Amino acid sequence: MTLDAAPDLAELIAWYAEMGVTEALDETPHNHFTEPQPAQSRAAQRPASLKAVPSPAAARPNAAAGTAPDEATLSARALAREARTLDELKEALSRFEGCALKATAKNLVFCDGNPEGRVMMVGEAPGADEDRIGLPFVGRSGQLLDRMLAAIGLNRKEHVYIANLLPWRPPGNRTPTPQEVAICLPFIQRQIELADPDILVCIGGPSAQGLLGLSGILASRGKWMDYETGTRRIRAVATLHPAYLLRQPLQKRLAWRDLRALKAALEGSATP
Repeated sequence: MTLDAAPDLAELIAWYAEMGVTEALDETPHNHFTEPQPAQSRAAQRPASLKAVPSPAAARPNAAAGTAPDEATLSARALAREARTLDELKEALSRFEGCALKATAKNLVFCDGNPEGRVMMVGEAPGADEDRIGLPFVGRSGQLLDRMLAAIGLNRKEHVYIANLLPWRPPGNRTPTPQEVAICLPFIQRQIELADPDILVCIGGPSAQGLLGLSGILASRGKWMDYETGTRRIRAVATLHPAYLLRQPLQKRLAWRDLRALKAALEGSATP
């Protein structure tokens, strides 16, 4: 790596934001457990080049930083309702500036699989691999999900449509905040309505809570219920997230029960 070329400031700021850096500090060590200095004194000690570093959201016009949460949610509802097709919904999301996650994500992660498939699966949010590639469930969790689907004769190319509760990756793969979920919820609700699957599968606790109002994924998984799109009722069920199964392999037996129930429902041999 050579030092004769200065890094691009916008890329550097975006990288700091993705790493979770929220403040610019000087090079002098400080004991933060002592009496805090007045704000004016601290500002005077900072190098001039670090005093006015804008955040990525602030650098973007009409960014989420200047949008009230209620206003952002209302805007999301209006944009989602105007979309008449899945392509129009994706375009609306690409123009939406009401969620701060967009400022730190690399890509919009909208969907994968077959929108004509009978099953729609909704996860939580993109991870690092998904954010880099722009598709949901492509990392280790996605590879496990593909093997799980194959075990009951399904694949995402033909039978399954896959999306996430949030289309942008939270920095550091943290859990989305309730405010972020509320802002993005109208888009995934409209996505489900437009895809119009026969069965909705919520993958993981946040998806089950956001879409079905369920809490405690271990207690609520495998229980069939109805999901209202506004135009029809869709059979829905929650199951464990593949990322959880990678950490807790013994719980795969529970996920296998859910998969068998899904297969039976698709074949019409069970009435969930």
